[in-house]
Amino acid sequence: MSTPDATAPVTPVPEAAAEAHPRFAEALRELGLDVEIRRFPEATRTASEAAAAIGCDLSAIVKSLIFEADGAPVLVLMDGSSRVDVELVRRELGAGKVKRAGADLVRETTGYAIGGVPPFGHRTKTRVLADRGLLDHDVVWAAAGTPHTVFPLDPKTVIGHAGGIVVDVREQTK
Repeated sequence: MSTPDATAPVTPVPEAAAEAHPRFAEALRELGLDVEIRRFPEATRTASEAAAAIGCDLSAIVKSLIFEADGAPVLVLMDGSSRVDVELVRRELGAGKVKRAGADLVRETTGYAIGGVPPFGHRTKTRVLADRGLLDHDVVWAAAGTPHTVFPLDPKTVIGHAGGIVVDVREQTK
């Protein structure tokens, strides 16, 4: 059994970040972000569940969705009230085929389960597309690594820390 090294520097964990998934809490520390993490007893796996728990508009929720573009994972950040147009994603990436990733690839790529994927702090670096609709809000809410935790941040900061490019990949209503 080992004991902690008393001389090693200890990075304090802001109390709020302690509610987040450990990988995400570490990403917040590395980025120097001090954000409010809200934990809910009921799951906030879907955008609708999250918006109801928070008390915000559905479109103020950030969905972090993993797709496969010619076999490579791609993260798409989309507002909670919209759907991703896979054909627009395919064109944006210049890919031959794009499809939603399965649960195993989501976890392998991000380190998180579907329903708790944050927009950054992932296990691997992926290409990130952020739909322009996110910029319609002063503050957006995203998962903090678990199906029970969320955090607010301005959308430009979310997109910047995710390494995203702003594109139009929202399915248009007919």
